[in-house]
Amino acid sequence: MKKTLTTLAVSLSLATISTISQADTLIYAGNAFTSTSNELLSDVTIVVDDNKIEAIKEGFVKAEEGDTVIDLKHATVMPGLMDMHVHLSSQHGGPQTYLDRFSLNEADYALRAANYAKITLDAGFTTVRNLGDSYYETVALRNAISKGIATGPRIYTVGKSIATTGGHADPSNGISHLLRPDVGPKQGVVNGEVEAREAVRSRYQDGADLIKITATGGVLSVAKSGQNPQFMTDELEAIVDTAKDYGMTVAVHAHGKEGMKRAIEAGVDSIEHGTHMDEEIRNLMVANGTYYVPTIMAGKFVADKAKIDGYFPELVRPKAAAIGPLIQKTFEKAHKAGVKIAFGTDSGVSAHGDNGQEFALMVEAGMAPADALRSATINSAQLLGVSDILGTLEAGKLADIVAVSGNPIDDISLMENVSFVMKDGVVYKQ
Repeated sequence: MKKTLTTLAVSLSLATISTISQADTLIYAGNAFTSTSNELLSDVTIVVDDNKIEAIKEGFVKAEEGDTVIDLKHATVMPGLMDMHVHLSSQHGGPQTYLDRFSLNEADYALRAANYAKITLDAGFTTVRNLGDSYYETVALRNAISKGIATGPRIYTVGKSIATTGGHADPSNGISHLLRPDVGPKQGVVNGEVEAREAVRSRYQDGADLIKITATGGVLSVAKSGQNPQFMTDELEAIVDTAKDYGMTVAVHAHGKEGMKRAIEAGVDSIEHGTHMDEEIRNLMVANGTYYVPTIMAGKFVADKAKIDGYFPELVRPKAAAIGPLIQKTFEKAHKAGVKIAFGTDSGVSAHGDNGQEFALMVEAGMAPADALRSATINSAQLLGVSDILGTLEAGKLADIVAVSGNPIDDISLMENVSFVMKDGVVYKQ
C-alpha cells in the first residue's frame, strides 16, 4: 500500500511539472511583420515557449490554463530591432566631451554604458554592435547582461577600435607632448603588418566579438583630415586574415574613397558611414557582398551642431559641416545600386534611445518602409552571422519581439515610439 501511494505521489508531481513546463506566452498581434517578406500578417498569435518562438498561428488562439496572454491587437509586432553601430559608453555633449578622457575612469564609462544600454533596449533595440569603447567596458557589460546582472540589449562588441598613429581613434590625439600616452597595438594603434596582427589577437584575448578599424580620417577626432586613407594595403590584409583565423568579422569606419577601396579589396565585412562612396565603390561593394551601415543620424547631428560656435573644436567643426550633410545622399545612391544595407545609427554621437529616428531618414531618402525594417532585422542578423537564431519572427528563433502602436508601413515615424519589448522571452517594456 505504501509503495502504491509513493508511486501515485510521484506521478502527480510529474504531472504538475509537465503542466508548468507546457505553459506558453501567447502574443495576440493585430499585425505582424515577420521580416521573411515585406507583407504584414493580420490577426495572428505568436506562441512563445521559454525563450523561443514556438509557432505563429492564424487567429487569436484560446489560452489554456497557465498561459500568459499579451494583447497587442492594436499594434504591429516585429522581430527585435538591431543597431549595427552604437557607442554605449558615451554620448556627445559638446566641448565637455573632449575633456572626459582626462577626468573619467573605467568605472565611469562602465556605468554610463549600463545606463545607455537600458535606454537602448527600451527603444526596441534588442541587439547591437558596439563599435568602439575605451577600456573594454562593453565586454564586461555584455557579460553582465548575458548573466542577468545588468539590463540591456544583446551586445556584440569590438572593445577598442584599431587605428594608426595620429589616425581616427588614436587615443593620444589632441594631447600635448608632455602628457601624451605611449600607445601601441593593445591600445589600438598599429603601424605595420606585425602590429596589425598583434592588435587583432589582443582583442581576441580581451574578449571582443569582432574587429573595427578606422580606415580613413574621422569627423569628431582632433585631427585635420576626415577623409584620408590611414592604413596601407598590407596592414588591412593582415587584419582581415588574422580576424578570419579567429572567427571575427571586420567593420570599417570610412569616409574617403581610397580608404574604402583598400578595405573592401582586403575583404572586410562592412563599411560604416561611407560618405564619399562613388559608383566605383558601390559596384565594388556589390561584387564583394560588403554591407553598408549608413548612420544618417550621425551626419545630421554633426552638421547641425557645427553651426553652433564652440560646440566642436575648431579642427573638428569644418569636417562636421562638410561631411555630415552628404551621408543621406550617399545612402540613397547605395540603396538604388543594390548595395546590401544594415541598420546603424552611430548612437553616442546622437542621443541613445533616439535610434528609431534613423528609419524615417532612410525612407525619406527613397527606401521602402518594409525594407527599412528589414535592414534592422534580417539584414543585420545576416551581417552578424546570427540569422539562424535572430532577425525574423519564425518558429525556432529566439523570442526577441517588439511592437509599435499602429502600422509602421503606413507611418514609419511610429518606430520612434516602441511600446513593447521582449528579449529572449522576457518582457522588458509593455
